[in-house]
Amino acid sequence: MATTQLSLQILRPLPAASQTCGRQSYGFQSRNSAIRTRKNLTWALRLSLVDQNQPQPQSQSRGVDVKQLVDFLYDDLPHLFDDQGIDRTAYDERVKFRDPITKHDSISGYLFNITLLKNLFRPQFFLHSVKQTGTYEITTRWTMVMKFMLLPWKPELVFTGTSIMGINPQTGKFSSHLDFWDSIENNNYFSLEGLWNVVKQLRIYKTPDLETPRYQILKRTANYEVRKYSPFIVVEANGDKLSGSNGFNDVTGYIFGKNSTMEKIPMTTPVFTQATDAGLSKVSIQIVLPLEKDLSRRMMASINYHLPNPNQETISIRKVEGGIAAVDKFSGKPTEAIVYQKEKALRSCLLKDGLKPKMGCLLARYNDPGRTWEFIMVWHSSQLF
Repeated sequence: MATTQLSLQILRPLPAASQTCGRQSYGFQSRNSAIRTRKNLTWALRLSLVDQNQPQPQSQSRGVDVKQLVDFLYDDLPHLFDDQGIDRTAYDERVKFRDPITKHDSISGYLFNITLLKNLFRPQFFLHSVKQTGTYEITTRWTMVMKFMLLPWKPELVFTGTSIMGINPQTGKFSSHLDFWDSIENNNYFSLEGLWNVVKQLRIYKTPDLETPRYQILKRTANYEVRKYSPFIVVEANGDKLSGSNGFNDVTGYIFGKNSTMEKIPMTTPVFTQATDAGLSKVSIQIVLPLEKDLSRRMMASINYHLPNPNQETISIRKVEGGIAAVDKFSGKPTEAIVYQKEKALRSCLLKDGLKPKMGCLLARYNDPGRTWEFIMVWHSSQLF
């Protein structure tokens, strides 16, 4: 599967928040209440984290220090899949765990599920926030990235969402843990939609084993990912169109030694083409430089390890500050018509979600089209916040 990536930057959230393009809802079941849907959670730059402006309940009720439990989860949950593990003494023996495709009703079953995921998927767990959302309820927001080790191509699965942690007022321990994924609407057990969401992520695709810009996935919806990119350096030249290669030989010439010191710089991935105008006509083509190459060092004669200057006036080197991007991943040959279609669909989804993307977009090509089958190539289309 060829994967291309298109990103759009987002300037600010629109006043009205709405659900994700496609299908998405938020719901949970408290200890003494039915499942209720939260369709109006605000997306601000916190990306649907628990609304910071909502009134918070009393942090201590009937002897249960909920604030202390919030602090405990901040410390404990990052150990969910490492050798230390979570502290089981913080949970009742009868703890109710549910996600869209799994359920357990005891602490032993709960811990077994964690061990199973750890062995099969090598999960990476990222905790974004922990907030009290009810008298005996705490909501966490997280990202989990996993690789399915039993398949030869070791596909990467990404889930983001919220966990509703119910507290037993008699014991002061957690009595329930209900997971809700951002990428599906039906989060009830057993969700066929949830199972299909897993199966789709097991597809075959190939990306080069090369250095690439660093990012963290903050949210994965049914239609796109929201990522936070760290700064990186690019060498760039003018291009002709988003799917074109004009200027590619200039930027590759720089890393292959056509520079002031004739230094050969290691290849990275992806190759970016970026349009900065509404008509997607003002295009530049970019190659990412290794992270160890610090742009600021170019101006310091005392530092020996720095980026050489370009030989050609047609190319330049600049630092990309990073930031928030919404990304659509797709496969196949990225023709101009396909790229425009993907950009339009991604922008439409963001606007429906109450976000205002910047003009233009960024196309990331991860594979050499001459050496990789189209159906396993990777392309990303992005719009920036």
